[in-house]
Formats: sequence, C-alpha cells, structure tokens
Amino acid sequence: MTYGARVAAVRRWLEAARSVHRDRARIAEAVAASSGLTAEGVELGFSCLEQDASDEEIVALVEAAGEAERVHVILSANVFVAPLRAIALARAASSRVTVRPSPRDPVLARALVAAACDPAIAIVEEQDVAAIATGEIHVYGRDATITTVRERARAGVTVRGHGAGLGLAIVTRAADVGAAAEGLAADVVPFDQRGCLSPRVALVEGDAARAAAFAGALHERLATWAERVPRGRLDAEERREAVRWRDTMAFAGRVWAAEDHAVGLGGAGEALAVPPAGRHVLVAAVKALAEVSDAIAPIARFVVAVGTDDVRAAGSCAPAPARVSALGRMQRPPLDGPVDRRSTPSSPDRESPT
Repeated sequence: MTYGARVAAVRRWLEAARSVHRDRARIAEAVAASSGLTAEGVELGFSCLEQDASDEEIVALVEAAGEAERVHVILSANVFVAPLRAIALARAASSRVTVRPSPRDPVLARALVAAACDPAIAIVEEQDVAAIATGEIHVYGRDATITTVRERARAGVTVRGHGAGLGLAIVTRAADVGAAAEGLAADVVPFDQRGCLSPRVALVEGDAARAAAFAGALHERLATWAERVPRGRLDAEERREAVRWRDTMAFAGRVWAAEDHAVGLGGAGEALAVPPAGRHVLVAAVKALAEVSDAIAPIARFVVAVGTDDVRAAGSCAPAPARVSALGRMQRPPLDGPVDRRSTPSSPDRESPT
C-alpha cells in the first residue's frame, strides 16, 4: 500500500466518523445501554469523537502506524469513542484489517465500519490469535488480556498492547484556582473517568492550604457538572473500590464527597492513593514543580496524559511519553498517533495503577 493510499484511507475513515456523528441519535440509546453512561454522558462523549485532523496530524498518524501485512484489532469497552483512533491506526498500517469489538460495548465500532464501506476492514465476532500467522495484533484493554494475547501469539507476529493508564493534572503556583478547577472538571467528567486520558490525580504547586482550596473548588465544579451530565452506573466492583478509596482518604486526609463524585486531599509527601474511576480525584500539594517527578515516581509508568495551566513549565516535569495539554483539553488530543505513547511492540506488560 502506497503512502498516498494510506493517507487517503485515513481521510475516508474520518468521513465515516462525521457521518456517524451526524446520525448519532440513532445509536445513542444503545451506546448508553452498553457503556453505562447517561444520555447526557453519551452526548458529551460524542463531542470527543475525532471527526477531522490537519494534514500534519494525518501524516504523523500514518508514520506512527508503520506498515503491516495485516492488522487484527482487539478493542476494549472503557471509552466508547476509542474504536475510531484504534481502527484508523490499523487501517493506516494495512489494507487488511479485522476488528473484534468489545462484546460489552460494540456499538460505535460497528457503526463506524458500516459507515466506512471499506472492504479492507471487516468485523469479526471471534478471532483465535494463535491462528494469525503474519502481521500485527493491536490489543486494547486490561493488562491481563494483553499478557494472554502475547503468550498465544505466534512467533513473528507483532503484538502492540495498549493497557492500563491514567491522566495527571499539574496546577502551577501562577494558576487561578477556580479556572484550573473548572478545566480539570471538564477533563474528569467525560466517560465517567474510565479512559487512560482521564485525570485521577492533581498535584498543586504550593502549600497544603492552596491544595485544599483547589480541592474544594474542584468539588464545587464537579457538582455543577453533575447537574448537566449525571454520572452513569458503576458496576459492583467499581462501587466497592470507590467506597474503599473514600474511606481511606477520610482516615488519612480529607474528603469532599457527593453522591456522584469525591475529591480527596492527601498529605504532603505521602504516597499517592490513586482513586478508581467514577469521578474520583486525589489532590496533593507539592512545594515546587521540581518535586513532581519524585511525587509521581511510583505511578509515572502509568501516566498517559498530563493536563496543566502552564504547558511549558509543567511539561518539563511530565513523564516523557505522556501527552501534555491545557486543562480542559485532555480528552481531545490531536489525531496524530496512538493516544498511549508508552506502547512499544516489545514493552513488558504493565500492572494496573489501582
């Protein structure tokens, strides 16, 4: 497949995305049922669906995709719009793409493939990875799933795993607390915080009082958001994790809690108690940005995205592979390659951050 053909394939795929977005009312109810999001949460999620990209971004995506004889994509159910980028990368790499949607949340993947009418892309219900003799397998989801696929894949077949990850917010000393809290809330609410771009930890430059002020402001902003976009359902395990985390924070620090969110304040210098998904955020103070690297060392390998009020200043202390963006823009990265820049074909499996 020529370079021009790969670029053209991505452009056609984006046309399919625009078509699905225009007709989103037709599948919105099914997305809500499969994803667990409320109707308002689904509409907000659709606002994060990539529908366009600049020439430079498409070129970057094609270059990041590489080339393969065939690509098999195994999708997860964390973020319902994620199939668009995952399949775009696969199609940029190959003219033979098979896609196994998540059994729990297959709606958007099926809608996109149907809208694209691209004979190079086929949906499959099941695929024995051990039967794939050539090309690549792109697997998204739990680290245990990635490990299983790597163990079963044949020698010579590349497995690209996209596993556990989270977002981090860095609020500098110069930030307006209210504005930064509003930006962070806008990044927390989409997909009920289940994606690897979703921030779950916020480091605030300054003293404990400033971190507490930020936590209180974030609590207020999340409450306001909940009036417009109610949180969807949590499964039993998510509810148990939320209760455990809230109890831990109440014992060790301070918690601002509501029915559909919680903000915890950790002690300075303490290990970061990363919260579960479901609109839960840990706030901690750092005396200076120079302390960020040490503070996040135990979780740095999981950080996929960093949001901040000062991209230049905070970007210098963010983990190297992470995407860095302004607060409020974490859920809308450019379509220039994988969301998760940590992944390499030979990278070892990663443990879950929670």
